[in-house]
Amino acid sequence: MDPTTDNAGHTEDAAAARSALEALRAEIAKAVVGQDPAVTGLVVALLCRGHVLLEGVPGVAKTLLVRTLAAALELDTKRVQFTPDLMPGDITGSLVYDARTAAFSFQPGPVFTHLLLADEINRTPPKTQSALLEAMEERQVTVDGTPRPLPDPFLVIATQNPVEYEGTYPLPEAQLDRFLLKLTIPLPSRQDEIDVLTRHAAGFDPRDLHAAGVRPVAGPADLDAARTAIAKTTVSPEIAAYVVDLCRATRESPSLTLGVSPRGATALLSTARAWAWLTGRDYVIPDDVKALALPTLRHRVQLRPEAEMEGVTTDSVINAILAHVPVPR
Repeated sequence: MDPTTDNAGHTEDAAAARSALEALRAEIAKAVVGQDPAVTGLVVALLCRGHVLLEGVPGVAKTLLVRTLAAALELDTKRVQFTPDLMPGDITGSLVYDARTAAFSFQPGPVFTHLLLADEINRTPPKTQSALLEAMEERQVTVDGTPRPLPDPFLVIATQNPVEYEGTYPLPEAQLDRFLLKLTIPLPSRQDEIDVLTRHAAGFDPRDLHAAGVRPVAGPADLDAARTAIAKTTVSPEIAAYVVDLCRATRESPSLTLGVSPRGATALLSTARAWAWLTGRDYVIPDDVKALALPTLRHRVQLRPEAEMEGVTTDSVINAILAHVPVPR
């Protein structure tokens, strides 16, 4: 095949994929009101093959958001409610004895899906939390010594309640670092909340997305075409140095006991590239890095207790670093 023709085909595929992914926002808005930043973050995570930590109080449509995203991308989704008595096998699956064949057969757990919603992940003990680690990192599950690959794409979206910590098991830093992004789901504005009530008064049923008009507008092929294009997105040495300088500044901040690791720097570069491509460019600029800095880094740093008592937040520290680290020209 002529390389020129091949490149033109890839370019057309990438342009079609970008259009399809841009249509996601409008499609999800048919069911979820006013959560554009979270939608964008979830798309970026899918493009980067990363996982997402969603934080928000109960009742802000976290589950509905994930279900609607799956419907608009024609992907499978499953939800697991994490509880103190949940066992690792309840997530990964287990061997079950079949009396008819006198043999053990593997029964897949809910992790065998495209989008896994791990609801209130910090309510289950570390042993069960760690059952997700292999799935998140290796994209496979090993039961009885046999590795079993997970579907592609595979994304874990774990939720946390930011206000109720009684009876919870906080995720250790090593596990938090496995999440590509931490997205916060805020309470809606007054007008958005009025829109939500108006929809429900008109008969909207969050359990029936088809009736709400949600249709598949993109799919796994679009994600693959997008990833191929993102891999070709140019990163200048100045941009790479800017990412490193931002991450090194977190390690030197007097407000933090733990700064961003090299894995976090790699994650920031990856999300910035995806955002650059989504906005229509084949090269990364400093604004792309700034746009993804908070969701990519906020869960990878740890505040000093005295800073926390003074009302300092991880977001305010990262914003201060973004304001002070020189931006490449």
